[in-house]
Amino acid sequence: MDQPEGFTAVGEEQKVCHLQRSIYGLKQASRSWNTHFDKVIRGYDFIKNDYDPCIYKKISGSSVAYLVLYVDDILLIGNDVKMLGDIKAWLSTQFSMKDMGEASYILGIKIYRDRSRRMLGLTQSSYIEKVLKRFKMKDSK
Repeated sequence: MDQPEGFTAVGEEQKVCHLQRSIYGLKQASRSWNTHFDKVIRGYDFIKNDYDPCIYKKISGSSVAYLVLYVDDILLIGNDVKMLGDIKAWLSTQFSMKDMGEASYILGIKIYRDRSRRMLGLTQSSYIEKVLKRFKMKDSK
């Protein structure tokens, strides 16, 4: 990388900088971060999905956890609350992160659950309404 303006040493203007890691905002930065994340998460016994490289699965006995990665957001789901807590604790030692609690909305998808009936639902109705409004089809049936 060329030396940034104001940091060029006199007599060494032709030298370039060797970066230790990708700079945030560069095209390579997201690929570099994803490669690093993949290496770290696989080291914790997560298995990458064959069909979607941003979905990982961890199995421990009868416990299963899925980790869904979108850019730098993580959705963690599973059937064992303790296992999910352990994964979150481990993730926070590996990455700077903030636990946002239970997800109710992600990527235009509303998540609703009824724990008493053991039901989980997904809907994109608000996204559909937004698209219909954008194309002036809000009143279509």
